[in-house]
Amino acid sequence: MSTTDTILSGAMQPLTQLTEDEQMLRDAAAEFAQQEITPCILQMDEKAALDSDLVKSFFEMGLMGIEIPEEFGGAGGSFFMSIVAIEQISKVDASVGVFMDVQNTLVNNAFLRFGSDDLQQRYLPRLASESVGAYCLSESGSGSDAFALKSSAIKEGNGYRLNGAKLWITNANEADIFIVFANAKPEDGYKGITAFVVERGMEGFSISKKEDKLGIRASSTCEVRLENVLVPEENILGEFGKGYKVAIETLNEGRIGIGAQMVGLAQGAYEAALDYVQERKQFGKKVSEFQSVQFQLAQMATEIEMARLLVYNAARIKEAGQPFLKEAAMSKYYGSEVAERVASMAVDLFGGNGFVKEYPVEKYYRDAKIGKIYEGTSNMQLQTIAKLIMH
Repeated sequence: MSTTDTILSGAMQPLTQLTEDEQMLRDAAAEFAQQEITPCILQMDEKAALDSDLVKSFFEMGLMGIEIPEEFGGAGGSFFMSIVAIEQISKVDASVGVFMDVQNTLVNNAFLRFGSDDLQQRYLPRLASESVGAYCLSESGSGSDAFALKSSAIKEGNGYRLNGAKLWITNANEADIFIVFANAKPEDGYKGITAFVVERGMEGFSISKKEDKLGIRASSTCEVRLENVLVPEENILGEFGKGYKVAIETLNEGRIGIGAQMVGLAQGAYEAALDYVQERKQFGKKVSEFQSVQFQLAQMATEIEMARLLVYNAARIKEAGQPFLKEAAMSKYYGSEVAERVASMAVDLFGGNGFVKEYPVEKYYRDAKIGKIYEGTSNMQLQTIAKLIMH
């Protein structure tokens, strides 16, 4: 029996068929995106910063704590609900989509899966109501080779002194709560890596260089510096020396979130192109009446649906408690491929107008590129898929 059969056994419903709660959140996220995000898109892209009022609105809507239990002030929803919401937000603006994605699929999930009762009680209410989270793994010498990190954690009294620099940290400007990976026992290699919860106000912690990026410009991507930051021992997330486990397992879930972001982006670019070609006239008729254009639109729609099915399938398998590593890698890999291809075709269909900022598709095109890079490059996803199918 295939994994899809396992998930759908009994009901055998289409993967795109949503429950009532999933549909309600999907519609609410779509409406929120249109009403609250759309008016800010150009300004946020130009300023390369999220609108502070918009950040507050995300918390008010409950979109920053979808899986956090109600007892901690969250929505008490499911992983799949996070995925459909990320898709809808990213359809309007992928920069804001990744802001929400990192909070839900990486930070919140890490606390839910690995946090002690004390950590959950201290941080989950804040993450659900007011505090943005960030996930600090990458360094200058550890990108795809994540476990080559050099940040150190040295035992001191009832805590650890953290030193090092983390690069390309999403949400760094907005975040108050940071999950930081450092090696507390370098002689044991990756088995010394430990995850720590660090707060912005801790002495020696600072946000440094902010990257000037090609796309998803409103999403902050910064360097985080740790200079003798004293972190109490109770702020270890998960077990000592098991930070690699925290990283691997949360990133697997995060990749499904990036797949959803890319599907949403592709859908937004496709719909913009579909509307445009039905309004634009050339040679005395609508551009949409040309068969070559119709074929391109058909290809775009088909590939988006294929990518969506991969994402939804991975999310359903994860929720069912089944192994989902291969499906997560496939959804992230193919979603990013489709997003870049569809956004490029959308620019083509807009013609010269597709190359200027007055129209939306040039931004979709810029935003799409990151999908092949962050949370595991396309080559890393292919390596994972190959390893699992050859097992």
